[in-house]
Amino acid sequence: MFNSPPDWPEPIIRVQSLSQTCIDSIPERYIKTPNDRPSINSSIDDANIPIIDLSDLYGGDKDAQLSILKQISEACNEWGFFQIVNHGVSPDLMDKARETWRQFFHLPMEVKQKYANSPKTYEGYGSRLGIEKGAILDWSDYYFLHYLPLCLKDYNKWPDLPPSCREVFDDYGKEVVKLSGRLMKALSINLGLGEDFLQNAFGGEDIGACLRVNFYPKCPKPDLTLGLSSHSDPGGMTMLLPDDQVPGLQVRKCDHWITVKPHRYAFIVNIGDQIQVLSNAIYKSVEHRVIVNSDKERVSLAFFYNPKSDIPIEPAKELVTLDKPALYPAMTFDQYRLFIRMRGPRGKSQVESLKSRT
Repeated sequence: MFNSPPDWPEPIIRVQSLSQTCIDSIPERYIKTPNDRPSINSSIDDANIPIIDLSDLYGGDKDAQLSILKQISEACNEWGFFQIVNHGVSPDLMDKARETWRQFFHLPMEVKQKYANSPKTYEGYGSRLGIEKGAILDWSDYYFLHYLPLCLKDYNKWPDLPPSCREVFDDYGKEVVKLSGRLMKALSINLGLGEDFLQNAFGGEDIGACLRVNFYPKCPKPDLTLGLSSHSDPGGMTMLLPDDQVPGLQVRKCDHWITVKPHRYAFIVNIGDQIQVLSNAIYKSVEHRVIVNSDKERVSLAFFYNPKSDIPIEPAKELVTLDKPALYPAMTFDQYRLFIRMRGPRGKSQVESLKSRT
């Protein structure tokens, strides 16, 4: 056990440490209520989120482009999640990014502890979300850091071990930002807006981007806990580099939990709460969670592409009509993020609670 910063409500215990000492049980505060346990909720084994090949999105003929745009539109409407392949980020860089971070989590605990985070910024090495005292916790550790804007990009808060970590993530961040910008154009076009609308609403070139690296250690009782509780992503759009050897992400579809089957060298893309607000709920963020494994650890990289933190985000006026008035009040991403951090993961209740009362 390590003493936490004074702002955390209880001392922080690293889940990785628990994984090494818990043989056939887990501490009570990681045991979810019966309704939230993975074994209780129904799951469909043969379903999977759509897989979309982006190779002709820019540079292909018109029909091929329209076909890809249609697939993205259908995936956003029906799932809020999809996988993309042939997206332009090199497989070598994807492997290197994931495995470099895996090496970090296998460093000695005293090395990682130098980067322990606080609830003020979440930057650094962490093991809990939200500051509710006595909360039921998730079976995971993580590392959170900022990539954009440049004023928040602080290499001193990035690990200096393994030695390649900073360089690899710089290269990786550059490529994923570029890819995210391409997808933002596709979403804007599909909403019937100018192709730069969403990007401009996010702040143009001056957007926010951050990374949460998730480490899910082995768990002796995976049927009693979750690696990450059900939530929708508070930001704009998420680009997840999954562990393609160990499934874990589950997406809520109607009353079922679908375990995503990761396609090799695919990114898993999902709509966040900010795009739900901007699109006036034409596109909706979707509840998802992570299950854990008794035999294998799992590493994933969630890259969040977000609005500039101080720009008010509200439904696009072009999407507001007499029949469908604005569903949400204007709120900056900073305000919304603080709202989320005070409460921790709570399904879709966060964004739904903001709906204008008419």
